[in-house]
Amino acid sequence: MQFTRVTVQEQVATLTFERGKVNAINEPLVMELAERFQQLAADPQVKAVILTAAGKFFSFGFDIPEFLDFSREDFTRYLTKFTSLYRYLFLFPKAVVAALNRHTVAGGCMLATACDYLLMVPGKPKISLNEITFGSTLTAGFLEMLEYLVGTRNTQRIAYSGAMFTAEEAITINLIDQICSPESLMDEAQRIAWEMAQRDSRAFASIKLMLRQPIGDRMREREPDSIKEFVDVWYSGETRKQLAEIKIRS
Repeated sequence: MQFTRVTVQEQVATLTFERGKVNAINEPLVMELAERFQQLAADPQVKAVILTAAGKFFSFGFDIPEFLDFSREDFTRYLTKFTSLYRYLFLFPKAVVAALNRHTVAGGCMLATACDYLLMVPGKPKISLNEITFGSTLTAGFLEMLEYLVGTRNTQRIAYSGAMFTAEEAITINLIDQICSPESLMDEAQRIAWEMAQRDSRAFASIKLMLRQPIGDRMREREPDSIKEFVDVWYSGETRKQLAEIKIRS
């Protein structure tokens, strides 16, 4: 595959994605990640997954310059695939640990939020839902996941502000679970994923589904209307002006 690679160690698969220096998310990457996770779900030798990325960002978020050339219909198709990916990841039957080694922004934050456990390095890297700062709205499915993770008031704070949080700030609002040094990040992610992998697979999947299925049902119910709203805002005149100013340095 073009943008992802998988290694397996002691029943733990590490799925690393790399698309340029900032890992901007586009339709081929979404489709490839979905295929990888489907393969990992079906692999009896894999009991847990670490999701991480190479490059200067865990992910910049959507590849905005690329999407500026999309028709409304094409962008709606992409957004439907992206929201389906994070919903699938949120309900994934095996444990998923996010190892956030760089900036984790917008769509990248959405993917990380769908995981079971989030580790992040301290210092300069930031995690953010910054859509409001460039005139974009959010999807209802993501807000359901975020509220599950951080609670209602913290969800409002994150969504309204578009603030960029360091790991030290993010952990105080439950946006991440643990801070790790860059040197220990992957070893710690492996340790946590391995511990989860030792649980009975059927019991883990059952408990995870009972915890998350009610949220997944609301996501599925609310998402179609929110995608339409997202597209309407994305293609509004003022938002298009702000989007056109965003550049990605490869």
